[in-house]
Amino acid sequence: MIKKILYLASPYGFSQQWRENLLPDFITILEGMGAEVWEPFHRNSQVDFSELGWAHKVATADLEDVKNADGIFAIVNGTPPDEGVMIELGVAIALNKTIFLFRDDFRRCTDSEDYPLNLMLFAGLPSSGWHNYFYTSLEDITNEEKALARWINVSEYKSD
Repeated sequence: MIKKILYLASPYGFSQQWRENLLPDFITILEGMGAEVWEPFHRNSQVDFSELGWAHKVATADLEDVKNADGIFAIVNGTPPDEGVMIELGVAIALNKTIFLFRDDFRRCTDSEDYPLNLMLFAGLPSSGWHNYFYTSLEDITNEEKALARWINVSEYKSD
């Protein structure tokens, strides 16, 4: 079985503390479920940040990874969530990628009564059953009744 490639969009690589204490749990869980995880901070670690033009190299590498991944798992904590993650999600939505959102931040970040975040993020999820693509705890990620577990383990997964 070919592993599905899951791009892990998050702001957690910007801080050494977050990179060492938060990101590994997500990667371990997603890989343990059977996905090949593309985490951009790790994948761009070979970029020489002292080199002129490094930022463009990082941005285009991340864009190519979003394009080439099968789906995207985005950590959308914060009010508002990280702008880079939002752009990665916008690209994924435009490319019709399968999208999974993670938010364990209790603050609401929306004007909508239905959605906990900007309603445009939910354009990439099914209108009915979007909760199956939305995760609120690390334990929730492995829930076999939700979309991620089914998507990783089924070669031709169709959204709800």
